[in-house]
Amino acid sequence: MKPIILILCTGNSCRSHLAEGILRRALGDGFTVASAGSKPAGYVHPLAIKVMAEIGIDISAHHSKHLNEFLSQDIETVITVCGNADQACPLFPGQVNRHHWGFDDPAHATGTEEQQLEVFRRVRDEIRDVFESYASGRKDQEAMAKSMLPLAAQAYSDGRQDENKTRP
Repeated sequence: MKPIILILCTGNSCRSHLAEGILRRALGDGFTVASAGSKPAGYVHPLAIKVMAEIGIDISAHHSKHLNEFLSQDIETVITVCGNADQACPLFPGQVNRHHWGFDDPAHATGTEEQQLEVFRRVRDEIRDVFESYASGRKDQEAMAKSMLPLAAQAYSDGRQDENKTRP
């Protein structure tokens, strides 16, 4: 079973979807990545979809979800990307890890569409830097764990053999 990583934000309309798309691409198929909100907006912001398309990630099929949809799932890691979600975050069954990385909410950007896009791009790039680094670390952990299994099995086997030698 693949570990589930849940990214939470208040509205689940911008930051959490940016992070979900970036992390899903960075991690590949070894993980399930999802996002949700404590007070879902009911839509994914069109400018979030647009700035993700600029970097080759399609989030147009994403939809806004409430975090309660995930309470019965075995969530391995919860990552909050805004302060309100961090404060409202419940403990999920099976949760092993919890991280909080706060980012500005691009949905509050004002001005022309181009000025708003600049804010969305900045936040997207900040999220990309953090989540790609996180993904790299997770991949390193997975690779190390896989390489350690044969060593652990051998050490166990060696210990069992030593144990058998000392018995009368």
